[in-house]
Amino acid sequence: MEAQILLEYGWVLLVLIALEGILAADNAVVMAVMVKHLPKEQQKKALFYGLLGAFVFRIAALFLITYLVNIWQVQAIGAAYLLYIAISHLIKKKKGEEETAHMPEKKQSGFWMTVLKVEIADIAFAIDSMLAAVALAVTLPEIGGNLVGDINTGQFTVMLLGGIIGLIIMRFAATWFVKVLQKYPQLETAAFLIVGWVGVKLVFYTLAHDKVHILPHDFVHGTIFKLIFWTVLLGIAVGGYLTSRKQNQSEAS
Repeated sequence: MEAQILLEYGWVLLVLIALEGILAADNAVVMAVMVKHLPKEQQKKALFYGLLGAFVFRIAALFLITYLVNIWQVQAIGAAYLLYIAISHLIKKKKGEEETAHMPEKKQSGFWMTVLKVEIADIAFAIDSMLAAVALAVTLPEIGGNLVGDINTGQFTVMLLGGIIGLIIMRFAATWFVKVLQKYPQLETAAFLIVGWVGVKLVFYTLAHDKVHILPHDFVHGTIFKLIFWTVLLGIAVGGYLTSRKQNQSEAS
């Protein structure tokens, strides 16, 4: 019986790691876009602070999840924020003012304001991440009678491990995305489109929240919506890559 429980916990942990990795990809793209304009050394620091903030917010969300699950406004603010920075960048680029699309020239204020932006985005992603973790972990059999908040210790441990591993994946993914954006600067528009699309996803999640209930909860968290989301996201990424590659070839020739 104990072996069966261990296998069940191990399987859920693997699924949770994969899920956290997928969710971390959203966060990593946002972090990469936000820190890209900084000098290389400051990019590393901003990513470190972003990772640290993401860890703190995820741990806090894990302990406060029974309270945070009722605050749909947090996801709504996150959605509005991501849509704002994406639309703002695209409008400024269209007007030929791309130099002002990020932060002002002051290095210190630019750096810390960038860190603040990353942390604000992390809050919305932390809630998404922990809600997914709770949904998986609560299906596991309870181990012992100890509780962390309202969650069994065994279930809590699985959520914690999955979250930490997801953060590690996010850190390496964000660094890779920054390098890609530096190599293919034309991809920046596609990256901001992805940020906006992630914002749209949060809008749908907000509308499907139990307290709002404008959209069916099962649809937003179902396979069809996820398939649509990832198909569009990959389409934007592939389209941006092909466009940037074509531009690079034309510039070289």
